[in-house]
Amino acid sequence: MAGRKECKFEGFLLSVFHIPVNERDELFDSANGHLALGELEQAVAEYRRCVAMDVGFFDGWHALGMTLLKLGHTKEAIGCGLQATTLKPNDLLAWTALSQMYVKDGQISEAEAAKGNARILSLGGKIVKE
Repeated sequence: MAGRKECKFEGFLLSVFHIPVNERDELFDSANGHLALGELEQAVAEYRRCVAMDVGFFDGWHALGMTLLKLGHTKEAIGCGLQATTLKPNDLLAWTALSQMYVKDGQISEAEAAKGNARILSLGGKIVKE
């Protein structure tokens, strides 16, 4: 049974219905299959559904951002990358991907800042103390 869940996203309180994890995970696996076959638009559609079902799904945001980047939707990819780093601020891959997104968009100072966070993490540091 789906239950109501509230969470914050960039200062807004979102009220969402929590979908059972297995349904989200099955959809995520399907999206990954589309990605593997080069069916990027289908993958994006399914990744979007994943994060709509569970706004706290880090893997969904990360995969959506990287796929959007491949499609050339750089601004939207950056938004997904920012959400991924918000959800897991100590994830090295998330900061590295965000840096790549900023570079592709020509935002060099932002790319350097994200790269700096990735470097801190690669040396064993933390962006957010746990």
